[in-house]
Amino acid sequence: MRHYSFHRNIVWIALFSILLVVTLNACSDSNNVTGPPPPIPLSPDAKLSSLTINTGPLDPAFSSDVANYTEDVATSVLNVTVTARPQNANASMTINGQATNSGQGRTILLGVAGSSTPIPIVVTAVNGSQNTYIVTVRRAPPGGNNNLQSLSVSPGPLAPPFAASTTSYTVNVANTVPNVTVTARAQDPGATVSINGQPTTSQSVALGAPGSSTPIPIVVTAPNGTQKTYLVTVSRTALGGNNNLQNLTVTPGPLVPAFAASTTSYTVNVANTVPSVTVTAQAQDTGATVSINGQPTTSQSVALGAPGSSTPIAIEVTAPNGNQKTYTVLVNREALGGNNNLQSLTVTPGTLTPQFSANQRRYTVNVDSTVPSVVVTAQPQDAGATVNINDQTTTSLSVLLGLAGGPNTSIDIDVMAPNGSQRTYTVVVSRAAFIPSGNNNLSALAVSAGALNEPFDAGTLNYTVTALASTTADTTVTATVADSTATLTINGSLTASGVPSVSIPLAPGATTSIPIVVTAENGTPKTYTVNITAP
Repeated sequence: MRHYSFHRNIVWIALFSILLVVTLNACSDSNNVTGPPPPIPLSPDAKLSSLTINTGPLDPAFSSDVANYTEDVATSVLNVTVTARPQNANASMTINGQATNSGQGRTILLGVAGSSTPIPIVVTAVNGSQNTYIVTVRRAPPGGNNNLQSLSVSPGPLAPPFAASTTSYTVNVANTVPNVTVTARAQDPGATVSINGQPTTSQSVALGAPGSSTPIPIVVTAPNGTQKTYLVTVSRTALGGNNNLQNLTVTPGPLVPAFAASTTSYTVNVANTVPSVTVTAQAQDTGATVSINGQPTTSQSVALGAPGSSTPIAIEVTAPNGNQKTYTVLVNREALGGNNNLQSLTVTPGTLTPQFSANQRRYTVNVDSTVPSVVVTAQPQDAGATVNINDQTTTSLSVLLGLAGGPNTSIDIDVMAPNGSQRTYTVVVSRAAFIPSGNNNLSALAVSAGALNEPFDAGTLNYTVTALASTTADTTVTATVADSTATLTINGSLTASGVPSVSIPLAPGATTSIPIVVTAENGTPKTYTVNITAP
C-alpha cells in the first residue's frame, strides 16, 4: 500500500510538470514575453485535514490551506492540547518539535500570563515537501479586578449597604454580642481575600469590650497583585445604666403604694398567721441582675419575724454598667390577737341558763337523773385561739356527771387568745335526784291453758280461765310489766317480764289459783290472780 502511494505520487508529479511546461511555452508564444517561472506549490500530501485545540475554536476557523491561527486563553490556563491529522496518511508530523502520530493530542506548556506561545505543526510529505502550520496561544495577562462581589457581617447590617465601589462601612451591635462573622467574596475568582490578615472568605471576629469599636480590614488582591482594602468598623453598644425594676410583687400582698419603677420604698401588711412571703422582681433591662436579700434571684420566699414584728426586704438591681438601685419592702406581720371570747357554747342534752352570750361566763344546766353524761361543745371567736374543756385541749368533750341527786358537776371551758390571754367559762350541771317508780302494773297477761275469760286490764286483778279438755296437766303464765324497773314473780317464782313462767301443774276437776306479783321500783307490790279450772 505504501509502495503504491509512492508510485502514484511520482506519476502525479510528472504529469503536473509536463502540464506546467506546456503552459509556459504557450504563454511565451502568445505574449512573446520572457520571465522567471512561478513558484511550484507544495504538495497537497503535506497538508492537514484537521487541527484542533482543547481550549476552544481556532481563529480563523481551520482550513487546510491556512497556515496561521491564534487562540486566546484565560490567565488561569497553564497548558493546551493540540491535535492534528495529515491529509495523507503517509505524511509525518511534528507538533512543537515533537514527532506526533495523526490524531494524537500533544500537551504544550504555555508561557507566563500575558505572553504568547507559538506552537508549530510541521507536516512532511513522503517526497520531503513540508507545510508548517502555526497556532499562537495568547495567555491573558493577570486581571486587575480587586473588587468585592459581596460583603456581609452577621449580625449586621452594613451601613451604608454594600457596593463594590464603597470601601468603608460601619456595623452597630448590642453589647451582648461578643463576636461577628464577616463573609466576603471577590468578583474575580482568581483574586484572593483576606479578613483581619487571614486568607479566608469567612471569619468570626472577636469584638472589643462593650462601648468599643473594632476595625476589620478586608483586603482583596487581584490576580495581577493590585490590592483594595475594605474596612468594616463594628461598634459594640456600651453597657446600659438602666437599674429600674419592671415589676415587683409580694405574695400575699399588696404593696403600698402600688408599684412604680421610680418608687423605691413599700410596705406590706399581713396577718399574724402568715409565716413567710414570696417576693418576685423583674428588671427593665434584661442584662441587669436582681438580688433579693443578697441572693441573686428574681423570686424568693422570705421568712417573717414573730407576730407583731416588721421584716425589711431589700431588692437590689444592678445595671449592666454596674450602677445599682435598691428597692425596700417592709412587711408588717400583725400582732397576735387578744380575743379570748367564745363564739358558741352548747351542752347536750340540756339548755344553758342564761342563754349563751360571749360576755356571760357562768351557766347552769339541769338534766334528768337518768342522764349519766353531757357533751360540751365550744368554738372560739378567733380561729387562732385554743379551747380547753376540763383541761383537755378540744372544742368538744363528753363529761361524766355525778350521781343523781348528788353534788353538781362543774365544767370549765378555758379560752386562750393567740397572745396568751385567757378567759374561763363555767357550766354547772345539776342532775336531778333519783325518785323510784311506783308503777306496779302489768301491761299484758296470757295463760297457755286457755284464754282469759275477762278482758285484760291493768286495773283488773282477778281472772278466770276454763282449761280446754285437750290441755295438759300443767300451764305457763306470761306476764309483761308496764315499768321496766318493776320486778315480777309468778306463782312465787321470779320471772322475767314477757317470758313464759315455769310450768305450773293443774289439779284435774279443780280450780288452781296462780298469783302474779308485780313489785314497783319503790317496793310497792300488786298481786294479779288467775284461777284456772281444769276439766
